[in-house]
Amino acid sequence: MRKVDLTKGKVLVVLTALAVPIMGSSLLQFTYNLIDMLWVGGLGSDAVASIGSSSFFVGLGYSINSLVVIGAGIKISHAIGRKDNSNVKEYINTGIAINFFIAIIYALILIFLGKNFIGFLNLGNPRVERDSYHYLAINGPILFFSFFNFLYSRIFGSFGNNSEALKINAVGIIVNIVLDPIFIYTLKLGVIGAAFATLIANIIMYILYKIKAKGLLKYDKSIKLDYEKVKEVAILGFPMAFQRILFTVVNIILARIIAVFGTNAIAAQKIGLQIESITYMVIGGLNGAIASFTGQNFGANKFKRISEGYNTALIIGIVYSLLMSLIFILFKEPIIKLFIRDVDTSLIAYGYLQAVAYSQVFSTIEMVSNGLFTGLGKPKIPATISILFTVLRIPMALILMKSYGINGIWWSIAISSILKGASAYLIYKFKVSKEYKYVR
Repeated sequence: MRKVDLTKGKVLVVLTALAVPIMGSSLLQFTYNLIDMLWVGGLGSDAVASIGSSSFFVGLGYSINSLVVIGAGIKISHAIGRKDNSNVKEYINTGIAINFFIAIIYALILIFLGKNFIGFLNLGNPRVERDSYHYLAINGPILFFSFFNFLYSRIFGSFGNNSEALKINAVGIIVNIVLDPIFIYTLKLGVIGAAFATLIANIIMYILYKIKAKGLLKYDKSIKLDYEKVKEVAILGFPMAFQRILFTVVNIILARIIAVFGTNAIAAQKIGLQIESITYMVIGGLNGAIASFTGQNFGANKFKRISEGYNTALIIGIVYSLLMSLIFILFKEPIIKLFIRDVDTSLIAYGYLQAVAYSQVFSTIEMVSNGLFTGLGKPKIPATISILFTVLRIPMALILMKSYGINGIWWSIAISSILKGASAYLIYKFKVSKEYKYVR
């Protein structure tokens, strides 16, 4: 695999070269999700609610998977920065081994316990509950392959080679887009059809990653699994993984609260999250770019360069998120109508988009800062911030919904994001920057 040296060259140029492929992947993913939701939305609010309900538990899987993706990604980046090729291969081996174990276990859990998960949400709609479980069960094998695809993408990023990951994601998304209408409508599989399309796309992506890596992603049986390295990866990945798991669990609890307002409310949240992901196309790219950039430069002890990279990414992210906030406020109605025509669902979705518009800048600050902290091998910082303010969403939601109804839940999410972003920047400014003498 081609390796890109991130410790040299103009910071803006290097970051752009790193971020653009990730943004491109996000754009393609958004395009797919947009088309996917348009197809599913055509089936009505119940179909959207089915996918929305099961997506919480799919997201829980990705949160668990982040333990190995983040931990292995950090160690591989640092080893690359030190030009320690032996350790690079050992950490890749370690990541693959841990990932296999997690993928198998969680896939089986979704298949055999998925009905209990859906039952917890107390949806009160037998059709939605049935379709949600079926969609979730098929996501068992989907997640097995997508777990590896996420790990492989992160490894490619550690090498500064995001362009290949972009190409592979493009193929997978195109396959998904083509198969969606065939499976959903032509074969009349409905929500289940969307899941089968995603499964096939992920299998193809998995194969392509293996081919493009030219043996680098193959588990090397000649290298004995070093349990110290397993421990290192797990220790580094655990704080962020725990944060994301807790975040997802809180969202599941909120979903149960939201379900009181009916399946329209769950469908509205799913649509709102989909639209909000427009912001994350760019910000997610900056997060991945600054993590890889920081990782290599940290390994090379280039701390001033890390500071410059962080500030550059932050400026780009804030400008973009301000623009998206204005769009969410001024054009929420026509955007939401692209996904759903149901009046009740649309009105609830308007409220969601209005609330989160005010938190976009702070979400951006949090994500860029998280990339920096991750690259430094300090995942405990963003994890602590997220755990504290994510848990706060539940009591805030219960209090605010008494006065503002379901909009109170949306505002609890927005306020939480504001607090997380502000805290992340303050910790960088007054602790981390001084520790590494970034700011003079």
